[in-house]
Amino acid sequence: MRLVFCGTPQFAVPTLQALIDAGHEIALVVTQPDRPVGRNQEIVAPPVKQLALSHGLRVLQPEKIKTNAEFRAELETVAPEVIVVVAYGRIIPKWMLDLPRYGNINGHASLLPKYRGAAPIQWAIAHGETVTGVTTMLLDEGLDTGAMLLKHEVPIGQEQTSVDLFPILAEVGSKLMVETLAGLQAGTITPQQQDESQATLAPILTREDGRIQYAQPAQWNVNRWRGFQPWPGCFTLFRGKKLTVHGMHAITGTGVPGAVRVDGDSLMVACAEDTMLVLDEVQLEGKKRMPAADFLHGYQVKSGEVLG
Repeated sequence: MRLVFCGTPQFAVPTLQALIDAGHEIALVVTQPDRPVGRNQEIVAPPVKQLALSHGLRVLQPEKIKTNAEFRAELETVAPEVIVVVAYGRIIPKWMLDLPRYGNINGHASLLPKYRGAAPIQWAIAHGETVTGVTTMLLDEGLDTGAMLLKHEVPIGQEQTSVDLFPILAEVGSKLMVETLAGLQAGTITPQQQDESQATLAPILTREDGRIQYAQPAQWNVNRWRGFQPWPGCFTLFRGKKLTVHGMHAITGTGVPGAVRVDGDSLMVACAEDTMLVLDEVQLEGKKRMPAADFLHGYQVKSGEVLG
């Protein structure tokens, strides 16, 4: 099929590669502009652009697309049969939705209608789900509300983090997109409307989402820590300073929520429902990360101190 591919981060790279390998004619790749990255603010091309250029594909990086007449004329000239959208990072305008014969096909990293929005992988783990997956869907003007095409389930391991799950779902999504386009071309896929009563949201993450909440059970916090890697991570306050937690696990135990219990080299904090968080590795603001044992000895932490 003659197609336009819209995508930006590493998550979208396997899908673009799979479409190339499947022999589709990729007439144009659309990605976000190059951005400054890291401490040195070095200008870096998005991963999708890097892959596209390595295959000699034409790349456009418009700042805006909704009212961009030049970009619209370009796409109308290309006249794609389908537009494939994976983690592009822009809302697709109606004129673009209406352009191709087969519509705009999106690969979304959840089992829709659950976890619509910008951070489906992170929120699925944060909510303690044991299964997630990828859904291909026809984009419409809503937020991940379009008709579903194909789904593929993926189990979530008890200790898996978002960092672990991202590349797995990216690979699953790449194969599912190739399968979806083949099914659309063959007329073997019937679009299925989403059940609005089952819909949940996966909003963009904020720094505050990473704050440990001792009024919740310990496993609730552990799930959020797993989901919110690498950002925003999880943090609490220790003697008025930010304490980032790089490793934690849940155990049973009683205490006033937020109260510290020191047991040998173990740093434990009481949570709700007779549970405790064991903080395995921590980092005080402005300091290096360290095992809990080193932190306990270095700062003379005492049982009864309160975090948060």
